[in-house]
Amino acid sequence: MTATADLYDEHGEVLASLAVQLRDLGGVRAFSGPVRTVRCHEDNGLVKAVTQTPGEGAVLVVDGGGSLRSALMGDLIAAAAVENGWAGAIVHGAIRDSAAIGRLPLGVKALGTNPRKSAKTGAGVLDEPVEIGGVVFRPGAMVYADEDGVLVER
Repeated sequence: MTATADLYDEHGEVLASLAVQLRDLGGVRAFSGPVRTVRCHEDNGLVKAVTQTPGEGAVLVVDGGGSLRSALMGDLIAAAAVENGWAGAIVHGAIRDSAAIGRLPLGVKALGTNPRKSAKTGAGVLDEPVEIGGVVFRPGAMVYADEDGVLVER
């Protein structure tokens, strides 16, 4: 994958740059793919359900509203994402089991970690545009992530 800095130099304002600072927590640091989205708040039931479906190289963008009170992804959900062909996940919230996730062949960026489980009711919205830090992630748009940050097609 071409580095995000080089992609931005080449394409400029066609790409939106996410200013929110996310930590690299997955075993893959550079990843890209078409966006799929989940909007949920302290409930990872929908995240779990989606990662158990064929990812086909997509990147799951999880808008958890920036909450760090509970984890929206753990090692079991991340392992399901690997098994089902997801390229990665960008979580505007917390994850847990970060050491185990760091050993998986999956790109994962998140605000941070928290060992606390989230609710599992499945509340949330799937595949609708989500806005994180002023950047809109639309389902199907290409997203690119590496150590320098996240770019998404406008």
